Amino acid sequence: MLRRGDYLVFLATLLLLPWLYFTLWGDQRAGEYAQVLVGGDQQALVSLHQPQAIEVEGALGLSVLEIVDGKIRFITSACQGKQCILRGWINLGGEVVSCLPNQVSIAILGGEQRFDAINF
Repeated sequence: MLRRGDYLVFLATLLLLPWLYFTLWGDQRAGEYAQVLVGGDQQALVSLHQPQAIEVEGALGLSVLEIVDGKIRFITSACQGKQCILRGWINLGGEVVSCLPNQVSIAILGGEQRFDAINF
């Protein structure tokens, strides 16, 4: 049987969860630029505000990146698993998507990054 205190704890938890969510994760800002790296070397620095397709030659072959509405993604890549394509769009400062077999990475620059590093 639940007591009055149990209901108060439950209610306090329901009120606290949305506040924690927006405080910890809802504060990121969209980035301004995308840094394209091939083999760890910068290949391009492109604005996310100019729609375009970018062809990048990686270790295995061609990767094609697409920029639309301030977001960027891989649309084709020479790798087998296609995890880079399945990752989808990125647009927040600090986000990174990589095609490890093809050695092509995209990092979003600008915006306000919430964390500078995360450890597990």
